[in-house]
Order: sequence, then structure tokens, then C-alpha cells
Amino acid sequence: MKIINKKSLLSLSFLISITLLSHAQSNPSQIIVPKGFSVSVLAEDLGSPRHLTVAKNGDIYVNRKADKGLVLLKDNSGDGIIDERKIIGEEVGTGVLANDRYLYFSSNTSIYRYELDENYNLPEGQEPDKIVGGLIDNGRDNAKPFVMDDSENLYVTIGSWNDPCRAENSGKGMMPCPILKEAGGIWKFNGRILNQSLSTGTRYATGLKNAVAIDWNTETNSLFTVVHGRGQFHDFYPQYYTAKQSAELPAEAMYELKKGDNAGWPYIYYDQFKKKKMVAPEYGGDGKKTGGDDAIDPVMAFPAHLGPNDLLFYTGDLFPKKYQNGAFIAFHGQSPELKKGYFVAFVPFKNGKPKGKWEIFADNFAGVDLANPSGPIQHRPCGLAIGLNGELYVSDDLNGTIFKIEYKK
Repeated sequence: MKIINKKSLLSLSFLISITLLSHAQSNPSQIIVPKGFSVSVLAEDLGSPRHLTVAKNGDIYVNRKADKGLVLLKDNSGDGIIDERKIIGEEVGTGVLANDRYLYFSSNTSIYRYELDENYNLPEGQEPDKIVGGLIDNGRDNAKPFVMDDSENLYVTIGSWNDPCRAENSGKGMMPCPILKEAGGIWKFNGRILNQSLSTGTRYATGLKNAVAIDWNTETNSLFTVVHGRGQFHDFYPQYYTAKQSAELPAEAMYELKKGDNAGWPYIYYDQFKKKKMVAPEYGGDGKKTGGDDAIDPVMAFPAHLGPNDLLFYTGDLFPKKYQNGAFIAFHGQSPELKKGYFVAFVPFKNGKPKGKWEIFADNFAGVDLANPSGPIQHRPCGLAIGLNGELYVSDDLNGTIFKIEYKK
């Protein structure tokens, strides 16, 4: 059909999504950032943008969780304003990364790549190569975010759809947890080889329920992640946990990962108040019993239920020195403990390790007081990327917005 082909249908769906969201315009002035920083809207009406990446020519590619196709955003005039949008392909997913030669992206089951030309543009009419396929998708926590090291190895998160690896209609956990064979960890693949499967890769690290926030630290040449923790302590074990404890546990934990590391899920969790690894109630814990001697310790812990959805080490040169090589984290949820959420946090690093306390860097994406909400949430930070001039881009998968955060030297 020449009138309504795939490309036309994708464009039509994109226009429909713009129409549906056009009533909810973004207000960058509501976002609170430190003195000297400013926030503007780079693009709106993108549907459900997740992770994003900036190519060497400044083109921005955005993956989306519920709207078909990557979105390409181009600034053809160089004035900082997006003047061209284009939908590429028809997959939905989370991960996306551009390097010198390729544009990589993920669906909920696979990792693909397009080849870029010598000017880092994506040629028309290209079909993507599949690097890895057949990864498990059980509908929940099924995103496949990924990063790449300097040797073109891909590190792919496969999250667990079962919060504590609990047997159905039972208060007990499965022992050993069968999910760990194909999920609940990070797998390593050779990014230069096509048509791989789970068995082709190596389970690089395990015991991670859902490591959506993931980045490669070029200063330490190592993998870092901030992991979504489990929940429902009080729901299933009221004899051990109060409703308040259930709302405030466990920590969302940051790990530095080496090959073979085990973070302990589902057998343990990290209690940020006790600063200890605790045995999960499904496996004999009672809220007091410590364990996990064979599991690594987190390098930092955050309040429960904040939903870390992206991690980015800042390697730009626009922001002040304190931010150099530190980590930004996009938190997609809210903390009953803090009565805050939907913000971008910053973790200072020194000599490749977190140094000092974490802080809220960009706040109030929600647009409402979460302690006493008076209306709906307006934005949820999800993805992070550094622009060519050192600016920070933040995607919002609730209202389809990309924000740009700059600093005036």
C-alpha cells in the first residue's frame, strides 16, 4: 500500500500522541535547580520517552516504552532549538546508545544496532542488525537497559518479574530462586557479534532485582548500577513489619560491580537505617536477622521506592568542578520516608568512590507538594544524557518532555 505504509502509520500514531498530550504543556520554571543553573524545554509531546543518547554530531535519539519507534531530534540550525523530528523503526523499549559507528537500542527482548555514516548521521532505509534476541519478557520489569565499555562489550539488565521470588500462593521464597538463571542480574555480550542469545552471553553480576539505572564509569573502568528494591513486607509479613517499615524499606542501593558479583536478591535486602544486609522474610528473615555474607555491600543507599531509572556519570566540562565525574540519578518514583520524589539526585565522587552525602539536584518535576498533593503528577524523570556542550538532558516519560539543564559560567 502506498497511501498508508508502515512509515505513514508510525507518523500518524506520533501525531495522534501529540494531539492527546498537547493540552499538558511543560513549565520548566517549576523545576528547582542550584544557583547558576537554568532549565528549559528541549522537546515536548514525545509520548513515553525512556533513555536517550546524544550522537557525536549532536543528534538526540530517544527510546520509548509505549510508543513505537525511536525518536530522532535534530537541531539543524545550531541555535539550540529542535527543528526536525523523525520516527525510526517500530520497536518499543528503554535502552539507547550512540558511539562512533553505531546507534544501539533495545526492545523488551532484544538489542539492535544501526550503522551511522562518517558524519554520525543515520542513513535512510536501513534495517537494524540484531545483536541479542530472545531475552525473557514476562510483562513486568521487562526493560532491557544497557551500557557499553571501551572494548564494545554490552552489559544488559534483565529484571525479575517476581518481586521476592516468592512461590505462587505461598509466603515462602523459592530456594534456590529459579529466576536467577535467566533474570535478576546483568549479562555481558560481545557488541560486535550478531544474532546472540542469552546462552551466548555471560552472567556478569547476579542478585539484582531490576537494575534499570546503569552506567559505565570511565574513570574506574567499571560498571555501576542503582537497583529497584523489592516491596510488600507488611502485606505478607505483618508479624515482622509495620506498614511504616514496609513503606520505608528496603533501600534503593547503588553498587559497583565486578565480574561474578552477587548483590544478594532475593535472599537478602539492604536496610538503610540499620546499614546492614538483612535476610528476606521469604527466606527465614524476621526484620532483625542479618545475612548475606557472600553478597557485596552497596556503595551508597537511598530511600525506598524512589525508582532509580537512569544513572549517568558526568563527563562534561560545563558544570562546576564538584560535578565532574560524579553521578546523576533519575528517580522515577516517590519516597514515603522523604515525602518527596520525581527528582534528579547527584552523588559526588572522589577517586572513583562516592564521597559525602547525596543531594537532590533538580527537584519538583512532580509540580505538586507530595506531602499534601493538590493535583496529578506532571513529570517523572526517567533518562539522562550529556549534550555536546556539557548540558544535561532529562527525559520525562509521563508527559513526553525532554528538559535541558545548563550552567552559566
